[in-house]
Amino acid sequence: MADVLDQSEIDALLAAVDAGDVQEEESAVQIFSRHRRDLEHVEVRPYDFKRPERVSKDQMRALQTLHESFARNFGASLSGFLRTIVEVKVANCEQMTYAEFISSLPNPTSFNLIEAKPLEGQICLEISPLIIYPIIDRLLGGTNAELFIPQRPMTMIETRLISKVTSRGLSALAEAWAGIKQLDFQIVATESNPQLVQIVPPNEVVVVIGFELKMANRAGTMNLCIPYNVIEPIMEVLASQSWFNTARLVRSPDMNKRIAGTLNHAAVTVTGLLAETTITMRDLMGLSVGDLVVTERAANGNVVLCVENQKRFLANIGQFKGQRALKIVRSIEPDDRV
Repeated sequence: MADVLDQSEIDALLAAVDAGDVQEEESAVQIFSRHRRDLEHVEVRPYDFKRPERVSKDQMRALQTLHESFARNFGASLSGFLRTIVEVKVANCEQMTYAEFISSLPNPTSFNLIEAKPLEGQICLEISPLIIYPIIDRLLGGTNAELFIPQRPMTMIETRLISKVTSRGLSALAEAWAGIKQLDFQIVATESNPQLVQIVPPNEVVVVIGFELKMANRAGTMNLCIPYNVIEPIMEVLASQSWFNTARLVRSPDMNKRIAGTLNHAAVTVTGLLAETTITMRDLMGLSVGDLVVTERAANGNVVLCVENQKRFLANIGQFKGQRALKIVRSIEPDDRV
């Protein structure tokens, strides 16, 4: 065993180091590799194995862009509901462990567990009491002038009132995620103490999107915690380029219904083409009244029905209630010669 220094020897050693009589030993950096490297120009970075970066930077940017759209829609919905201007914006977007997220939350708070069908697992929506009670006071006709923020769990009446806010948040969240996947968000449980909720293991990686809510002279935070195992099935779609392409191509069902309803009332020109033939320019210039243009189509053959000058159907010519009519036989196939 090494000799143990007493206090006088320790003081003498420290004094010698301060005076410069003893040189501190520099720790040698050893990097093991198959190839020889210049150790003086090698950059060594610490890596924490407790926090693996499971979500790429492109996917994090896509998540931030997606929830910026959610923040705008949610702010507009809250402004109309509360009859005052509510500003919602993304404050941060980062990945951490679930234990770090839980330890950063106040107690009590509004902690909501949400299911996003058809994805498996649960996500968390936490809203700070600093903005919850001003919203409740606004709903009950107050002015927020001398509002006291109580340090207690919310009552059943307060929970019922704030559910009207969270329901609008879930609607805006579903609208923002529609470009990636149609999800049905529903609150399954509400808790005031986040330490009592364990939806994933403490060291599980989660994505936390932090929001800042401002209403008049009051402000608070809102955090959306998405465990990695919940969104893992759709992580491939969350690359920034794929997300923007999907957002451009996918339309909402309401938009499709509105476009289809407008097209149904659009007028189109329908014509019946009895026959076609070709003649020379000399014959065309020599035509006069009474001349006959002979075609190769039989008189009782099918008539080509054109929609906006596009050949679409084969029909039979006839009469219906004393008027000329065309009875559709079938649609024209790509290999038909008409």
